[in-house]
Amino acid sequence: MTAACPACAGVEMARPAPALETTHLLHLPDIHCGACIAGVERALGAAPGVRAARVNLTRKRVAITAPGLDAATLVAALAEAGYRAQPMDAARTGADRTPRDLLTRIGVAGFAMMNVMLLSVAVWSGATGATAQVFHLVSAAIAIPAVAYAAQPFFGSALQALRARRLNMDVPIALAILLASLASLAAAFDLAPNDGWFDAALALTFFLLIGRYLDTAGRAAARSAAADLAALDVPQAIRLEDGRERVVPAADLAPGDLILLRPGDRLPADGEIVSGRCDLDRSALTGESQPAPAGPGDPVAAGETCLTGALTVRVLRAGRDTALARMAETIAAAEGQRTRYAGLADRAARLYAPAVHLLGAGTFLGWLAATGDGWRALDVAISVLVITCPCALGLAVPAVSTVATGRLFRAGLLVKSPTALERLSEVDIVAFDKTGTLTTGTPRLAVRPDDAALAAAAGLARHSAHPMSRAIVAAAEAAGLAPAPVRDIAEHPGDGVEGWLDGRRLRLGRAAFAGGAGDGLWLGRDGTAPVALPMAETLRPGAAPATAALAAAGYGTALLSGDAAGPVRRLAAETGIAEAHADLRPADKTAWVEARQDEGHRVLMVGDGLNDTGPLAVAHAGLSPGSALDAARSASDVVALSGDVGAVPLLLRTARGAMARMRQNIGLALAYNAISIPLAVTGHASPLVAALAMSASSLTVTLNAMRRL
Repeated sequence: MTAACPACAGVEMARPAPALETTHLLHLPDIHCGACIAGVERALGAAPGVRAARVNLTRKRVAITAPGLDAATLVAALAEAGYRAQPMDAARTGADRTPRDLLTRIGVAGFAMMNVMLLSVAVWSGATGATAQVFHLVSAAIAIPAVAYAAQPFFGSALQALRARRLNMDVPIALAILLASLASLAAAFDLAPNDGWFDAALALTFFLLIGRYLDTAGRAAARSAAADLAALDVPQAIRLEDGRERVVPAADLAPGDLILLRPGDRLPADGEIVSGRCDLDRSALTGESQPAPAGPGDPVAAGETCLTGALTVRVLRAGRDTALARMAETIAAAEGQRTRYAGLADRAARLYAPAVHLLGAGTFLGWLAATGDGWRALDVAISVLVITCPCALGLAVPAVSTVATGRLFRAGLLVKSPTALERLSEVDIVAFDKTGTLTTGTPRLAVRPDDAALAAAAGLARHSAHPMSRAIVAAAEAAGLAPAPVRDIAEHPGDGVEGWLDGRRLRLGRAAFAGGAGDGLWLGRDGTAPVALPMAETLRPGAAPATAALAAAGYGTALLSGDAAGPVRRLAAETGIAEAHADLRPADKTAWVEARQDEGHRVLMVGDGLNDTGPLAVAHAGLSPGSALDAARSASDVVALSGDVGAVPLLLRTARGAMARMRQNIGLALAYNAISIPLAVTGHASPLVAALAMSASSLTVTLNAMRRL
């Protein structure tokens, strides 16, 4: 039987800590900014029975910990607060039509805007009296229906908020469009002294819709890793019922069902192979490019692809219980993580609605008092309402988190903790466990003896199941040597193996047992000097380059191991690790990590065993390979799904880059507000310019987040 699927192993550990463990997932089709995040989480937090709620803006979903409550109750609580929600299963039944809908509305607004501008040429050219009024009325006939349709996303969102007796960012936008349209309509009927702003109202709607569309498209282009995993979902499966094949929805599968996979089919559920053999493509889950052979009794996971042969699989976990689904939920939680920068953005977005309305009203009253021109005051107030939209600030952090988490997952690193990126960016020391982390745990013969000694040692070793004995047999096979015909084999537990060859006694084992001196494995032969058989462990792929890259980047490195001093020193020299500690008990490892952190350092602990759970828990951040024990994976913030710790430099580099990008985005958003608000308040930005500026700020932040970290 082959080893357990790395993807399955990686997901068993991938359950979030209890505080983040999700009970319900709801789709929020209308959210689009940081104010929406704050409003949804505040509404759910006030609902009885809800322990925690975490919104992911990129995926438009909320993960809710609410034992005892059903989805309908939570949907009703959000509806009361003015947010439309639906269970994720229902949301998956149809594609997201938002981008297409926005494009349609952009087209209507743009077409109407161009026609109204053509009609306005006559007025600008000097038409007066009845002629000018006819052009105004025709413009009204075109503009009012077009605005009513094209601006519906803003009107609908604002109306929902007002019904729930709250304010959101779409309220001032809808108010600005409505005021511009009503003022133009009043002018068309000679009820106002201005010339009408129908073209401006349409242009305002047009550019605001473009900004909303670019924001939606930009976040989709961030390629959420959770969405990548969701794309691996299989809609249908071939279920075997009384020996007959029946195509059923994958959602109908249950534990115990038998399903058939043909070459090219992707697994719809986790299970165990009952019959058949094939090569499995696990690259989408683990990053391993080489197919893995699998046969009867081997575990398989949803999302893996059968490349060759046919399989009959017994379903063990289906639906939201599969490794694939739980991994997607873990990544989604990480993408919606709350750093101190996210907290700053959320607080700013929460204060936005009342502040902007007060600012708009104050601007109107100030201009009215200063000029006595109500229409000019209204024009400036509209610009203020539009230009102060906090979209850029709300997107500053979530967009970067999505890009960073997705990039790490595609490199085989599953980020579990919602604050992992921030803590990883602060790390300055990386401490490694040895066996199972930097090494595979499988010994190998470090120095090959002469052929006669190796054949004799293999003759003894083939009768023992000890890992060192298997390493000697493997070395003999690699050298093309047949094991010597040793007779009368006797194993001495704790010491070694004894036998006879050509009338001479042979002993393979500890130095005291085989007649050697010092540590390690020895071969003793009567009448001949004992031969040392030094063992070394096999390094994991990428371990040595990773430690070298960390040292080159200025990180401190340390090796913490419970093994003897000799092997630990050799491995430290082989990998270039600066500081090595041997013969450590679990408490000693924990104490070492705590001591370094008490000195002001921030330690990333990389370990895989039960003895590493303590240091993993107390370290500033923790990482485990996918093959680690459940306890170690649970204590870690990040899991290397493929088992290769060579991606640690990429992890730290990405985390630092993500934090720097978040600071850049928040700086860009604040700079935009610092420049644009004074311009609008002082009358130097028309409503059209305000719409362009607001859209440009959101797009700038999104594109900056998407740049390579």
